[in-house]
Amino acid sequence: MAGDSDSDDQPLTRRAARRGDSPSSADAASSPADPEDVDTPVRGLPLSDASFPAFDAERIPPRPPMPAPHSTDSHAIREQWRAARGEFESHVTLAREQFDQANERIKQRTGRDLIVAILIGVGFGAVLIASLLFVKWLFVPIAVAAGLLGTYELSRALRTGGRRVDVVPQLIAGTAVLLTGPFAALWLSWVVLFAAVAFVSVWRMVAQMIASDGRTYGDVLSDVVVGAFVQVYVPFLTSVALMLLSREHGEWWVLGFVAVAVAADTCAYAAGLAFGKHPMAPRISPKKTWEGFAGAVLGSLAVGVLLALFLLQLPWWCGLIFGAAIVACATLGDLGESMLKRDLGIKDMSSWLPGHGGLLDRLDSILPSTIPAIALYLLFTPLIGS
Repeated sequence: MAGDSDSDDQPLTRRAARRGDSPSSADAASSPADPEDVDTPVRGLPLSDASFPAFDAERIPPRPPMPAPHSTDSHAIREQWRAARGEFESHVTLAREQFDQANERIKQRTGRDLIVAILIGVGFGAVLIASLLFVKWLFVPIAVAAGLLGTYELSRALRTGGRRVDVVPQLIAGTAVLLTGPFAALWLSWVVLFAAVAFVSVWRMVAQMIASDGRTYGDVLSDVVVGAFVQVYVPFLTSVALMLLSREHGEWWVLGFVAVAVAADTCAYAAGLAFGKHPMAPRISPKKTWEGFAGAVLGSLAVGVLLALFLLQLPWWCGLIFGAAIVACATLGDLGESMLKRDLGIKDMSSWLPGHGGLLDRLDSILPSTIPAIALYLLFTPLIGS
């Protein structure tokens, strides 16, 4: 009895707690003396079992020592990084200085900021190509805006040179000519052109009569002729490009003649810059050389053949004719505007387009190219698919 009471007074062992029953005196007497099972009181969670072995502090690896705040290794790494960064910055500075020097030499030789000119040219080219490739009628507002801006630039330049050109009537007449090109028949475009020329001519004569400033008859006649020239040179030639656009597959021909004209201008610039020694027309444009013209011819013929084969679906020899006609008109247009600017005593038509001067300075080779472009379209269209 005493043994029973003693066993009942003992606390619950770990094994009994795991089984979930209370140990009796017989079990306590018959169980072996297991140190893991005997005299281990349950107070909350067990300290260790088969799933959770006892915690052994000796198995934890020692904590690595913290680096010193100003250790030799970290100081060496910082010094190497500073040296590498300084060397890189010196290389960048040297490359920038060399690039600026090269750009300045090109600018002194050609009078243009090459980098700015390239960026602006690429931007305008991207807008032009996107309009012709996706929705060709988006080219109409671009061409109309360019024609009106070119008309404004030319009118202001002529007024600077002493010619009396009425800007507002020129813009009104030019708008009529530009909008007639893509939406009317060819004969109606000619009628509108004659009406525009008559409008600006009569306006100038009436304005001169009202002024009564003693201007001579020869000067008044020169003003009238110059005003008519503005309408023919900018609005009408731009409207010819819109006439070509309105034809079937006309957007590819517009893209083609613009690409050839740009290639001629670019190749002439590159060849003249690299090999130019013999001036082509020193009294008109001293910086244009025969070497540059040769580069323009080769580039235009190559681009013309590629366009004929892969864009216009024409025989290769049509591409040669197309390239030759465009480069001839583009060169004449460039020289013609150079002669006009020299006569007016100005370098550029305007200065709002960095690296290029004015918009008309970039259109001087494109506008005359519209005439052979539409003529060759009418001539070569029957060959497509034959």
